Amino acid sequence: MKNFMDKDFLLDTECAEKLYFDFAKDMPICDYHCHLSPREIYENKKPENISELWLSGDHYKWRAMRSAGIKEKYCTGDADPKKKFIKFAKALQYCIGNPLYHWAHLELQRYFGIKTPLNEKTAEKIYERANRVIDKEDFRPQTLIRLSNVKYLCTTDDPIDDLKYHKLLAEQDLGFKVLPTFRPDKALNIENDGFREYVEELAKVSDTNIECAGDIVSALLKRANYFDEHGCRVSDQAFEYVPFGDISLAEKAFDKVMKGRELTREEIDGYKTFVMQNLGSKYAALGWVMEIHIGAMRNNNSKKFEMLGADTGFDSVGDAEIAKPLSRFLDSLCSSNCLPKTILFNLNDKDNTVLATMLGNFQSHKAESKMQFGPAWWFLDTMDGMTAQLKSLANLGVLGKFVGMETDSRSFTSYARHEYFRRILCRLLGRWIEDGWYAYDEDIVKEIIEGICYNNAVKYFGFE
Repeated sequence: MKNFMDKDFLLDTECAEKLYFDFAKDMPICDYHCHLSPREIYENKKPENISELWLSGDHYKWRAMRSAGIKEKYCTGDADPKKKFIKFAKALQYCIGNPLYHWAHLELQRYFGIKTPLNEKTAEKIYERANRVIDKEDFRPQTLIRLSNVKYLCTTDDPIDDLKYHKLLAEQDLGFKVLPTFRPDKALNIENDGFREYVEELAKVSDTNIECAGDIVSALLKRANYFDEHGCRVSDQAFEYVPFGDISLAEKAFDKVMKGRELTREEIDGYKTFVMQNLGSKYAALGWVMEIHIGAMRNNNSKKFEMLGADTGFDSVGDAEIAKPLSRFLDSLCSSNCLPKTILFNLNDKDNTVLATMLGNFQSHKAESKMQFGPAWWFLDTMDGMTAQLKSLANLGVLGKFVGMETDSRSFTSYARHEYFRRILCRLLGRWIEDGWYAYDEDIVKEIIEGICYNNAVKYFGFE
């Protein structure tokens, strides 16, 4: 029996150990997609305790706790922080096979120096010990980011954001850069409650009189210019399915929704296609990367949504067919010479082959792997999910030019997920090399590993 999560965790061959310790382990991190708060980074306050650090906004943990039968007050409620932590530990001990179990223990080891397995029996002592470390050491957000060897991180920001905290952070010598990401979902989701109110806010911020769908585009393009001036190099859009419809319906859709009338699916898709084609062209002109996250079914539990709001752990994986509309959307931009660098993320692993083959249709000599298959995301960032994504890209594309992992997280200690990914990467490549499937040339293998861990992303996004 191997020791629990020791230094060789997941590294099951001599080659995997070499790849990880010689090439991967000490590479910096480029976290090109996360949900960290720029305000929290700027204000740089130390957490009161490990419960605040771990449980205050982590819907991964809340879902596990609910599945273990733990009451909501210990998840999102106002229960005592120590009791919350103990309840989480009780749930965690049953999470065999869940990456949450590995992430929690990697974080305990790397940030707190605690190697004791966390469960209901050990929870109280670990809680007290972790809090002593927080009291004694510097656990402020900026310090945790530097300690994690992060050089670039991209937050997720609405077009109406004034980017106040990004501007303040840019004035400081942090040792890392905090850059905004343009996330226009609220302007795209014309079918959602609150769209009309959002249009008013967008009009005010952009100093644009919005009376039609074309005005929405004009306002968004102004905001994209503003974001670009403040270091933005990435856009991000999230869809349950990829919309592609008749753009001539965009104005009709806008007019109807502003009058409080119901929209048809065709009108919704036509509007979104119209806006996205214009945005895609703008991203290409600015030299930005366009991220498209596909497949999340959000807010499934209406009762809990009304009670707790969005992003509280009631989302799941959708099963829409995506190949044809995605192809038509990308082709519409490519045909106009307006297709930006693009990263496609799927949340349903049935679409691995769809995305991995779609990339090859739209590659360009102007950028190495201009079209990227995004890393395993959210419900797929498991050991199996990461391995499957890597295999699909290797089988059908060029794995050596992959831009690698991002955290997609709201936690300042979630950078342990990069270690988890790197160990899984080295485990997979180490097996292939030891099995004689790939010729071992140290210079080439080193370039591949270091590229996937950091260098490819920095070059792809143009951060250096």
